[in-house]
Amino acid sequence: MAEQTEFRRVDLPEKATPDRAINRVAEAVHRLNEAVQRAVSTGVSVELVRVSRYHDGTGNWGDQIVPMIRADAASGRSADANGRAPEA
Repeated sequence: MAEQTEFRRVDLPEKATPDRAINRVAEAVHRLNEAVQRAVSTGVSVELVRVSRYHDGTGNWGDQIVPMIRADAASGRSADANGRAPEA
């Protein structure tokens, strides 16, 4: 029988703060895009609308968005901005 080796933790390489921030945004956008695809597949239309722009006071800024949801008219479903059906 083969000799068992011990598991050990392998740390990720340290990244600069801006690189970590960029990676967090990229991962969140990827998850958002997947959620939009799933919503569209269930019969709703999704439009992402910029509602504000965040400024840090040093020249950096970022857009902030909200989803606008329109249910498929053929399905008779409606949804609020969070994709939830209204209470009956």
